[in-house]
Amino acid sequence: MAKRSRIDADLDRELEDLPPPLRWREWMRRVEALLFAASKPVSREVLASVVGASCAIDALIGDLRTDLRGRPYDVVAVDGGWQLRTRPALAPVLRAAGFLKKREGDLGPKEATLLLAIGHFQPITRARLGEFFGREISRDTLAWLRAQKWIGSGPRSPEPGAPVTYVTTEAFLKEFGFMSLADLPGHDLFATNWADGEEGLE
Repeated sequence: MAKRSRIDADLDRELEDLPPPLRWREWMRRVEALLFAASKPVSREVLASVVGASCAIDALIGDLRTDLRGRPYDVVAVDGGWQLRTRPALAPVLRAAGFLKKREGDLGPKEATLLLAIGHFQPITRARLGEFFGREISRDTLAWLRAQKWIGSGPRSPEPGAPVTYVTTEAFLKEFGFMSLADLPGHDLFATNWADGEEGLE
């Protein structure tokens, strides 16, 4: 283990002189500062080095994410650590300013809705997706989503012919800044339309 610097050794991690709410808030500030300054994902060990021994990192990250709602960036789990990333909805702004290159066949509203449907109902077959949207789902669109590594093959369906099912991937969660599938938006919309048998969402 690397030796701590003199400044690091002098850092008060426990903050026992502060009441618990203020202590927690200060730990949140420290973690946010680290994530803001870092150019790559910050590991649990690094985050733990600036807070008290009793601090639950996962709970702290959860509260920080709640605190950042409405802000243009979020805390995202990446490669075993965490990173601040601009929210996906602001990608067009970054592209317009030249910070992101527009990819050929970039994700549009139809593809995004299809991707979210797969995320909510996985594992799901192409035929079932077609029933949901009221139209046949393009094999080319599914192939493109697979090429982006956002979806993959799930288990074979027990239906006749054992068709392939589709599932989302960890790369999908990282790309769009979701901590887990529970964070996917649109659950109420999809559940209502699925139950009512509505067509469209084109």
